[in-house]
Amino acid sequence: MREPISRVKGTRYYTVSADGSGDFTSIQAAIEAIPDPCAEKTIVRIKQGIYYEKLHIEKPMVHLIGEGADQTVISYDDYALKKFPDGEFYYTFHSYTAFIGADDFTAEGLSFVNSAGPGKDVGQALAVYVDGDRAAFRRCRFIGHQDTIFTGPLPEQPMDRASFGGPRDGAERRRLRQYYEDCYIEGDIDFIFGSATAVFKDCEIFAKNRLSDHAAAEEKVNGWITAASTPEDVRYGYVFIDCALTSNAPPQSVYLGRPWRNHAKVCFLNCWIGAHVKEEGWHNWNKPDAEASAVYAEYNSTGPGAGSRTGRVPWATILNEQQASEYTVSHILSGTDGWLPFS
Repeated sequence: MREPISRVKGTRYYTVSADGSGDFTSIQAAIEAIPDPCAEKTIVRIKQGIYYEKLHIEKPMVHLIGEGADQTVISYDDYALKKFPDGEFYYTFHSYTAFIGADDFTAEGLSFVNSAGPGKDVGQALAVYVDGDRAAFRRCRFIGHQDTIFTGPLPEQPMDRASFGGPRDGAERRRLRQYYEDCYIEGDIDFIFGSATAVFKDCEIFAKNRLSDHAAAEEKVNGWITAASTPEDVRYGYVFIDCALTSNAPPQSVYLGRPWRNHAKVCFLNCWIGAHVKEEGWHNWNKPDAEASAVYAEYNSTGPGAGSRTGRVPWATILNEQQASEYTVSHILSGTDGWLPFS
């Protein structure tokens, strides 16, 4: 194991460079060099380049810092329909490019890419699987097709088989908080999904056009932005603040979300919403009982896809000013420990 370049006030530093000029040539090698257990923060500076590797991070207080999301790219191409040597499918939760399973993780100036391809060909393919508390991302890009970002924890059990597979299958569920600021997130089907309480601030949420696929064209549904599985006893699920919802898909072809589990909670506040979003806004995933338990809300949306009380489904909510005032970053994320990301 190489020693870090320097340690200042309890912080460990590594540099990763693909050309060999740093401490390591791969990000995973730097992660593995961190002592376990480690009680100090580790900053890993990643020089520009495309790093073709599958990351697995289970050490706390790791901070990855790239040289800009257009310059420092982490990419891999696993996917749900891929098979292990024993013939078992990867399914969704083995398909990640980066698994982040420890608390107090941050990333800045990076791209996380799953390059496996469209869901019709490969199934689900995660760019990130984030299963830590107090995880924060700033000026990052997340690029995929189906299921780009999974915000853990997993729901209690799958709906279609005995186990989920992948990391944390069967583990105790925790309440997790995540924060995404000034990020770009791209996908088509349920491309932000999971159980965490997560705030997306000043992000661009780009819905890819998949309607060249015959089946999608027939149903005239390009995709669903969110598929939350918020636990029943958790007040906030996904909250989008000051975001822009953009797309190259046709008008009226994308839903804001559908409930992966019946108590899904999603809110868009002060967001610009493009014409690709369907007037009704939300879909019940053919589960009428979810209409009474899911909390889907908007406040002060603008743009051609903005919601109204008459246009959205009757079981969605247009918040009033007083209700919207409770949706602040500090109120949603601070918890009992007073966490504020990047503070």
